Amino acid sequence: MPSVTAKTIKAGVIGWPVEHSLSPRLHGFWLDKYGIDGVYLPLPVAPPNIEDAIRALPKLGFVGANVTVPHKEAAFKTVDTLSDTAKAIGAVNTIVCDEDGELYGDNTDAFGFIENIRAGAPGWRPSDAAAVVLGAGGAARAVIAALLDAGVPEIRLANRTKARADELLAHFGHGLTVADWDERNAAMNGAGLLVNTTTLGMTGKPPLDVDLSGLSVAAVVNDIVYAPLETHLLADATARGLTAVDGLGMLLHQARPGFEAWFGVRPDVDAALRAHVLSGTGSS
Repeated sequence: MPSVTAKTIKAGVIGWPVEHSLSPRLHGFWLDKYGIDGVYLPLPVAPPNIEDAIRALPKLGFVGANVTVPHKEAAFKTVDTLSDTAKAIGAVNTIVCDEDGELYGDNTDAFGFIENIRAGAPGWRPSDAAAVVLGAGGAARAVIAALLDAGVPEIRLANRTKARADELLAHFGHGLTVADWDERNAAMNGAGLLVNTTTLGMTGKPPLDVDLSGLSVAAVVNDIVYAPLETHLLADATARGLTAVDGLGMLLHQARPGFEAWFGVRPDVDAALRAHVLSGTGSS
């Protein structure tokens, strides 16, 4: 790592724990690629200290930070101003400190999701057919916001706990229907996109049990997890001739707006970046 001086631009990622985060590896690659005198640090912050830590960012000379679990909702409540996307999702994953020390909160997860779909499935047209979203957590909120903004005509939402899906229905208020978890396969009939936002199928988690036969023959299937990179869901989609999009690209693309805001360069997502980040995950 280059030496850090008073002129070095400082950003980081706040989480608890944060050691697992791939963001320092990701941003470090871009800092080296573009020859920027900057540093991106992991910032472990326990939940009781999160508001003080966020407020301290400009005082410590940071230009901003990413926010990861479990602090995205706390960041939403702490920053001074919010983007429309952050308001729609109800969480903040990117903070930018202005010259006066004011904190601007954004959520780039929706951007990262839709850019990943467009890169992995360039033929997908959001207005063509309904989308199915599995899960009702924070990631599902970002996915739904992105799909509504893109013009998907109908989003069918299924979650193991239906009450949480009903909360998202109430939050977004339009464009959504909620299906019981037992009806998740029927919800796929004719859909042009399936997105798994649950942890089912992730390394160390139970498998995701779904039947893809009802999807459109031109459907896109996306799993937002990237450990493993090819989940059973994606392998099944590929075997059926559907377009499979892995979850790594969402992580890579969501980082671009923050990097540009902090370091002044709009970075690219390319094969070299994917390879570099994957080399730190044990995935291939």
